[in-house]
Amino acid sequence: MLAKTQYSKSWLIFATIQNKYMVDVILGLQWGDEGKGKIVDYFAPRYDIVARFQGGPNAGHTLYVDGKKQVLHQIPSGIFHQDKVNIIGNGVVLDPVTLKRECDAVAAYGIDVKKNLFISERTNIIIPTHRALDKASEMSKGESKIGSTLKGIGPAYMDKTGRNALRVGDLLDKSFTTQYIKLRLKHQKLLDNFHFIEDISAWEEEFFEALEFLKTLNVINCEYYINDQISKGKKVLAEGAQGSMLDIDFGTFPFVTSSNTISAGVCTGLGISPKQIGEVMGVTKAYCTRVGGGPFPTELFDATGEELRRIGSEFGATTGRPRRCGWMDLVALQYTCMINGVTQIVMTKADVLDSFEELSMCTSYKVNGVETKQVPFQMAKATIEPILEQFKGWSTDTTQIKLGEDLPETMKQYIAFINEYCGVPVKHVSNGPGREQIVHI
Repeated sequence: MLAKTQYSKSWLIFATIQNKYMVDVILGLQWGDEGKGKIVDYFAPRYDIVARFQGGPNAGHTLYVDGKKQVLHQIPSGIFHQDKVNIIGNGVVLDPVTLKRECDAVAAYGIDVKKNLFISERTNIIIPTHRALDKASEMSKGESKIGSTLKGIGPAYMDKTGRNALRVGDLLDKSFTTQYIKLRLKHQKLLDNFHFIEDISAWEEEFFEALEFLKTLNVINCEYYINDQISKGKKVLAEGAQGSMLDIDFGTFPFVTSSNTISAGVCTGLGISPKQIGEVMGVTKAYCTRVGGGPFPTELFDATGEELRRIGSEFGATTGRPRRCGWMDLVALQYTCMINGVTQIVMTKADVLDSFEELSMCTSYKVNGVETKQVPFQMAKATIEPILEQFKGWSTDTTQIKLGEDLPETMKQYIAFINEYCGVPVKHVSNGPGREQIVHI
C-alpha cells in the first residue's frame, strides 16, 4: 500500500484532451462554515476525482448520509460515492489520529477507504507537539486570542515554511523516528519558553498507533497521478476548506487560517497547472457567520442575531462553538468573487431566512468615516460601519421547493441583487440540509 507508483508519460499529451478545463473548484466565499461539504457531495457524481487542496482538521464539512449526520475534517467530501477517487493533496496538513477516526466512521457505511482514498506523499504531518504549541501559543495571547481550534494547524504550516516538516512520504524512510525526535526536541524548547508543562504522552501513543494505520493507505506521487488522470479525460473537483476571508494573504489578517484558501491554492495544493481550471463555484450562506475572533462588519448583537443562530443551528462543526451571526456582506462577497475568479455562486441555508419579514444586506462600508466598497487592508484596526440596504423577506416555507421558478418573488429579488452587485450569477440555492434540497436556478 505505502509505496510510490510510477505513471505513464501520457500526462504530457494535453493536446489530445477535448475539454482543456478538467478541474473545477468548490470553495468558501465567507469566513468558512458555508456548507461546502454538502455542495461537494451534491456535485461529486459529475466527477471522477474529488481532491482536498489545503487546510487541516480545523475544517468541518457536514454531510447527511442515509439521514445521519457525518462531519469530515480531513477526508474529501466525495468519499461516500463509492466509485470516486478521493485525494488528500500536498497543500493539506494531516493529523493521522483524526484521519484514522474518520476512516473508521466512514467504513461503518460500507466504504472501503483503502480502495478509494489516496494521500500525496508531500502532505505534511501534524505531530502531537504541534497541537501543544498551538495551545501554548493561544493561551499566551490572553485577550488577543485569534480563536485557534488548537488542532496544531498553524505550527504545522510554520514547520512547512521553515523546512522542518515531516511528510507522509517520510514514513518510507528508515530514519523517520530520528527525524521525529529531532523535530520534537525543537518543539520542546519552544514549549519550555511558554512554560507549557502538560503531559502529552497519551497524544504520542495515539499518534504512533495512527501512523501504523496510515501506512496501510494509498500514498501517491500526487502531481504525476492527478495529471495522468487528467490526460486520460478524468474530471477533478477540487475541494477547499475554511473560507476566502480566512486566506493567509487576503483574509482578515491576523485573524486568518494558515493556508491559501482561495482558488490559487488549488495549483500549489495539488500540483496542477492554472490552465486546467474551469468552473470556480463559490459557496456563500444567504447571511454571514464567523467563528472565533476577528472583524465581522455585519455582526448582529441583538435578538435577530440570536434568531439566526437558533434557526440555522449555527455552532461549529469542529469545535461546537456558537457562531457569530449577521447579515449578508456584499462588499466582502464581491471581493472574494474577484480574487477567486468565481464563475458561479451557490447560496446555502436560504431556508434559514424563511421566517424573517425584513432582511438586510451590506452594500458598502464607512471606514473611519469614509464610505467605500472595498475591503480595507487591515480590517482588524479599522473602524467599520456597515451601510445596509433593506429587503422584504419571503415569509414562507421554501424547504420543499424543487424548481427555481417556484421560489418566492422576494427571494428572487434578493438573489438578483446579489447577482448584479457581484457580477456573478447565483446558480444554485440550498434550501435545507438534505442532499436533495438544492434548487437549480
